[in-house]
Amino acid sequence: MVETEEKAMSTTVRVRCTDCAYDEAFDSLRRARTALDDHERATGHAVDWQIGGLTAGVERAGDDAGVCGRDECANADSPLLDHGPSAAADPDA
Repeated sequence: MVETEEKAMSTTVRVRCTDCAYDEAFDSLRRARTALDDHERATGHAVDWQIGGLTAGVERAGDDAGVCGRDECANADSPLLDHGPSAAADPDA
């Protein structure tokens, strides 16, 4: 993989505790979420996280899905979205 591709694929998440000096950066959402949960469970502290960047594919999927919550943000033509009826939603399927 070329260096510029690696940079484009990086995810950065900073986890900070509002009650103590805990402050750590992670390269994946999963690791950050696990650390946040572990710290809150162990200390009872309130922990916050900030997502600095996601991989290009995750950002595109979020943009296409309209994750901001406004219908006008979704990309109805996106190949990343399932536009057909869900078999789970149809009890006769």
